[in-house]
Amino acid sequence: MRKARKQNGSLYLDANGSKTPVWIFSWHHVLPTGRRVRRKRQLGTLDQYKTEAAAERAVRSWRLALNSNQAHAFSGITMKDLIEHFRLKELAGKGEDRRAWSTRHRYESYLNSWIEPRWGKEELAAIKTPIVEEWLEQLMPLERKHRKLKSGQVVKPLAPATKAKIRNMLSVLFNHAIRWEFTDRNPITGLTRGSGVRQSSKREKVPDILEVAEMQAIVAELQLRERVLLFLDMTTGLRRGELAGLKWQDIDFENMQIDVNRSVVSQVVGRCKTEASQKPVPMDGCTAQLLQSWLQATPYRNPEDWVFASNSSRAGEKRGKQPLWLQTIMRYHIQPVVERLGITKRVSWHTFRRTFATLLKANGEDIKVVQELMRHGSSRVTMDIYAQAQMPAKRAAQQKVVEMVRARPLPLAV
Repeated sequence: MRKARKQNGSLYLDANGSKTPVWIFSWHHVLPTGRRVRRKRQLGTLDQYKTEAAAERAVRSWRLALNSNQAHAFSGITMKDLIEHFRLKELAGKGEDRRAWSTRHRYESYLNSWIEPRWGKEELAAIKTPIVEEWLEQLMPLERKHRKLKSGQVVKPLAPATKAKIRNMLSVLFNHAIRWEFTDRNPITGLTRGSGVRQSSKREKVPDILEVAEMQAIVAELQLRERVLLFLDMTTGLRRGELAGLKWQDIDFENMQIDVNRSVVSQVVGRCKTEASQKPVPMDGCTAQLLQSWLQATPYRNPEDWVFASNSSRAGEKRGKQPLWLQTIMRYHIQPVVERLGITKRVSWHTFRRTFATLLKANGEDIKVVQELMRHGSSRVTMDIYAQAQMPAKRAAQQKVVEMVRARPLPLAV
């Protein structure tokens, strides 16, 4: 590896935007991508440093930084430079090192919508914890930025959970910068616990969980395709992308299991979210019977065909060659049934996955079994985020304590 060439940089007098004479220090910098660019930084005004000798003394430490082991502190690397390098090394990987498409899509959304527009031109050294924290507090939903408000309408800030994800994305970028020695600090996490950017991820409301009777009522009102699709989701907890990505060759009727081999998000076929997500899912007799009924009814029944293939004439040449848009199925086939039944809960595909985890927990299943069925990498995710304790279970647990405390009847009169 060729040794880096030492440089002294250049000091010269120039005028700023208001025509005030200022001292400028410039130097060459090699970007993470290998491109050589010219950087400059303002030292101060002519009133502050009246002679060139005074200005030279002031930039002595800057020259030392350029040629020392602490060069990253004076590198001039901007957040945009870091993002380009992150895309090259992390998002454009190949094979097993390549992140799932859904993860890359989510990362790009945060980078393009929030991080690069605000921080792209900022040098890494200039991004400070309090400034990031203040910025997060003021974030508003993108779709409402330019919307004309009605009289009396109040625009709510961006959801805390979304702000926390943006914060975490910034932390991922700084960790990448540390790994490649572009910086030696992460202002998002801080040096010690509690010294980084504080951003709550608390939900604004608890996600809705369906009762068994509500699920039975919804399934009973659906046509065969939607009934099979929804029942499969209710009883396996498959993610939306995994449901869309099922092919008939993945349904093992002989061994009564479903092999989860791919995920389809926005009609992009990719690998599953995590290694744990690829574990096979058990299939019971009732689910197998429903799938057999659908196999006889669908015109797309070859092993390589999608289980839930698009059969709309509007699909044109892609008819039968791509999976259904499950967002469309939810919007036009399932949610109208939910409203007609008078169910006021917010229902989405993820609602059934959460309900599945909650019912497993309510049945007293072993936590490891629940984790494996949910195909989570950690049981903490299963219990802290997905599963909820239902009221009958809480009442029963409370009653046990009451019976323990009440060794004998308590006097009711004063």
